[in-house]
Amino acid sequence: MSALSALPFLKPVHLRSPRSSLGGQRRHTLPASEFRCLSPEDAISVFEIEREAFISVSGDCPLHLDEIRHFLNLCPELSLGWFEEGRLVAFIIGSLWDQERLSQEALTLHKPQGTAVHIHVLAVHRTFRQQGKGSILMWRYLQYLRCLPFARRALLMCEDFLVPFYQKCGFEALGPCEVTVGELAFIEMQHPVRGHAFMRRNSGC
Repeated sequence: MSALSALPFLKPVHLRSPRSSLGGQRRHTLPASEFRCLSPEDAISVFEIEREAFISVSGDCPLHLDEIRHFLNLCPELSLGWFEEGRLVAFIIGSLWDQERLSQEALTLHKPQGTAVHIHVLAVHRTFRQQGKGSILMWRYLQYLRCLPFARRALLMCEDFLVPFYQKCGFEALGPCEVTVGELAFIEMQHPVRGHAFMRRNSGC
């Protein structure tokens, strides 16, 4: 059983659309909204959203298609996708890291013995932006991490203009990140996820 399916507040949410009933009779339709871990089969949809979101802003993607497949094969339980009527509209991909701060190796490695979850990318499909979906998805992801016994904190790196967004999600800035991509420089941020024993006892974790 996956870690996600064991958590009552993070089990896939199936919200029935009004269109799913007609004349009092239910029709077979896809759930209006669903949250679940991603699989390698989702890689192309993930990459299409990521490429559109990042290329025009930063000129490059945090993860290329082969890297997305790499992480979704190694640690799919550290990903989370938001689907609307079967269509991926937002996602997060993470992996484990075993050092205090991120380094260049963190871009491509998954450290199974690590206790820090490195969030590689959060992206929302262009037609679903400005609706708060990024914040909601991050909140759900952090709740999920709090129920993983090995997770102690979440780490990410972002450009300056994204710092306020992640601060609103509860992250704190650690300072400049040593990782660079071309001429891009980043701020490293973290969010503690340990110390939630009460939540674990009362959430089925």
